[in-house]
Amino acid sequence: MKKVLLLSLSAIFLLSSCVSKKQFTDLQAKQKETQDLLNSATVKLNSCLEDRAAVTARATALEEQIVDLRKNNDNLQVLSAKGASSIEKTLESIKEKELKITRLQDALTKKDSVTLALVTSLKREVGINDPDIEVNVEKGVVFISIADKLLFQSGSYNVTTRAKEVLAKVAKVINSKPEFEAMIEGHTDSKSYQKGVLLDNWDLSVKRSTSIIRVLQELGVNPGQLIAAGRSSYVPLVDNDTAENRAKNRRTRVVVLPKIDQFYDMIEKEMKNLEAGNN
Repeated sequence: MKKVLLLSLSAIFLLSSCVSKKQFTDLQAKQKETQDLLNSATVKLNSCLEDRAAVTARATALEEQIVDLRKNNDNLQVLSAKGASSIEKTLESIKEKELKITRLQDALTKKDSVTLALVTSLKREVGINDPDIEVNVEKGVVFISIADKLLFQSGSYNVTTRAKEVLAKVAKVINSKPEFEAMIEGHTDSKSYQKGVLLDNWDLSVKRSTSIIRVLQELGVNPGQLIAAGRSSYVPLVDNDTAENRAKNRRTRVVVLPKIDQFYDMIEKEMKNLEAGNN
């Protein structure tokens, strides 16, 4: 990806509320780290589930053995105090491991459950029948993609009246999820742009992001939940070879995600607990 051009002093003043490239890169890296941890945890969980199945089968056999021995007084004498104690300890260890596996499963499925509920809520509030608004899940992250024709006039970063109606619905969902953050991503087509203090599509995409953020803040969204981001023309949905395709690429994405640090800490804690139980 090409490096961002240095802004003029006046552009820096206007765009001072935007997130820096380093902050945005750090956020992406943190999200990737969390996804990698999720993948690792899932592999670990599958392995543990296989171990649990084998150990559970063994436990069942041991429990049946105890029942049979207790039914037969002669055989019961064969079961020494030491042997019985060993079996009881094995069963206790199995129960402890099952508890740790259950806790890890809960940690891994919590995000999936919250994500499903969030998608349902967004589709209900935003309106799934509008072809210019999409609500999807991509790699475990929920996002709303809104066509620019609903948000801005061509070449402008001033939010339209219709956009405010749509954003009011988005604000309602974000306000109902204080444990989530919303990253507003501006996307442009590949046609070069320069107007006033805005030097290029990087400036335009970020300025559109901050314009949306200001509207959401006016609608009562906690600014601490909002992140401004611009992607310029470098993440197109389709080739920029026709007017229709360029229109598809001009969009704003509202990426709704749990606060990564909180979720990362939760998964990391359960992974450590599980590993400690295996040692």
